Amino acid sequence: MHAAVVTAFDGPPRYQEFPDPHARSDDEQVVEVVAAGLHPRVRSQADGSHYTSTDELPLIPGIDGVVRGPDDRLRYVILEDTTRGTLAERTLLPRGRSIELPAAVDPVRVAAAMNPAMSSWVALRRRIDFRPGQSVAILGATGNAGRMAVQVAKWLGAAAVIGAGRDITALEELRHLGADEVVTLDQLGHAANVDVVIDYLWGEPAGTAMVDMITARAERSRPISWIQIGSVAGPTAPIASAALRASCLQVVGSGIGSVPGRDWLDELPQLVAAIAAGELDVRARAVPLADVEEAWADAGDSRDRIVLVP
Repeated sequence: MHAAVVTAFDGPPRYQEFPDPHARSDDEQVVEVVAAGLHPRVRSQADGSHYTSTDELPLIPGIDGVVRGPDDRLRYVILEDTTRGTLAERTLLPRGRSIELPAAVDPVRVAAAMNPAMSSWVALRRRIDFRPGQSVAILGATGNAGRMAVQVAKWLGAAAVIGAGRDITALEELRHLGADEVVTLDQLGHAANVDVVIDYLWGEPAGTAMVDMITARAERSRPISWIQIGSVAGPTAPIASAALRASCLQVVGSGIGSVPGRDWLDELPQLVAAIAAGELDVRARAVPLADVEEAWADAGDSRDRIVLVP
């Protein structure tokens, strides 16, 4: 078969031949990959920087996607940590790591939307006690996952959603997706009174935002949940000790390890239904797997989620 293969962490995957996978037990089956999203989690897997990386090479990246099983049914799969990912013509599907998809679903839309959307969906549903009517601020709202988070928060019942980022033009576009207000990162004092912060930035911006928001908060004893999901601005953040003492601030992370795998899968059918029904705006661009090197270079600049199709 052909796959996108990583042989060194300092370069992009290359499209080349790779041995076919073989099921090692009755709990695995070989499936055909239909579509797999090229998202930041996949890129960090491929360059060895993700916290789950084992430095094992060669590596086929890809941790999720739409596959077709021997029964000809489409399934959405989330793989365990593996060197045989979904950026390939075929992969191994472990038992209990997938959900069946509706027959008429668009595989490219699902592959594009599920990873970025589930980050905020699972965070709000499983990591905190989020209730309809609460307000949410999203740091890094102009990225693919941030755009989805605006829509997910609204879909789950947020009374108000504030999108925060650097690109003013991109921020204004969020109003069409349900954002009630948009602010730049130096204006986060205007978002001081929210109940929840979904943070895709971390790094210096998160440390500064915590101080700015808590300083401007009308009632500091009112609880605020800060959910750390992404770290595009840096893996560590300078959190002022006063921010923790002077407010009722709860900082939690949401990702692999903090939420059991079974809980992820339990949340996915409802999310798939929202995507299939057109409830979420999905920007997707299908690219042949054979063009993975070109797609790798374009992904960082693309407003659309690139989906690799074998």
